[in-house]
Amino acid sequence: MDAAAAINVYPFHRTKTIHLVRHAQGFHNLNESLEFLLSEEFFDARLTPLGWEQVDTLRKHVQSRGISKKIELVITSPMSRTIETAVGTFGGEEPSDDLNVPLLMVENAGDNNRPAISSLNCPPFLAIEDCREVIGVFPNCRRRSISEYRPLYPGIDFSMIEHDEDVLWKRDILETPDEMASRGLKFLKWLLTLNEKEIAVVSHSGFLFESMREFGNDCDVFIQSEIREHFANAELRSIILIDRSRIGSDSSNNFPGGIPRGLDLPVDIAIKKNPEFQKRLKCYPKK
Repeated sequence: MDAAAAINVYPFHRTKTIHLVRHAQGFHNLNESLEFLLSEEFFDARLTPLGWEQVDTLRKHVQSRGISKKIELVITSPMSRTIETAVGTFGGEEPSDDLNVPLLMVENAGDNNRPAISSLNCPPFLAIEDCREVIGVFPNCRRRSISEYRPLYPGIDFSMIEHDEDVLWKRDILETPDEMASRGLKFLKWLLTLNEKEIAVVSHSGFLFESMREFGNDCDVFIQSEIREHFANAELRSIILIDRSRIGSDSSNNFPGGIPRGLDLPVDIAIKKNPEFQKRLKCYPKK
């Protein structure tokens, strides 16, 4: 049927809701000249004051839409600008001296002139190397050591990152778009193995674009653009990730029925089994 060609049906327990977020404005976003991008001054660039305003605006959005209450896990690239965006957007309530709750970010972390952010009443935060920006050449895409991040962001779990120093970044080798797309596909497949059903991912323009560019080929061109367009600073885009190959093992809400057992003689099956019925029913489709 033509109508069916425009839609797809999948079991709910084979899906996850992923909220993709690009980091807010960083100091490296202020100029696109090659000299600027190659400057060590912007090594692991942090958010600008305007970037923090963008984070505050995004935080209001996710709270007003009820998104923050649904998210079970926040995954962030291990770069200062993504970590700041993640904790500023999805972080907890105001820290209290009366509660022994870890801080997601200490006060004035990296001289950002921002108050501390608590992990109170918020999901866990996990730093993952696979969702970082294009690797190589550009200093703004080189991360700091994990031992440097930990005192600034004590409530973030860095245990999934194998090396303290950034051993992936090479000064003279830049990751290709296809290599980044492969890394993105690997990351998406890994998401399907997690127990959490609703996850926020805070990443970068290049990674998000290359990860999404191969999807949507069977969709209307407008929907393709919703999937594939470059992300603006602090843009949030929610997608459904579908497991069509049983990569994950999420439990199902389905109920098998027939409990207690009894006769179950569906009319449609009876018609299909009985040629005489089919002859008498003119509306039944001919083979």
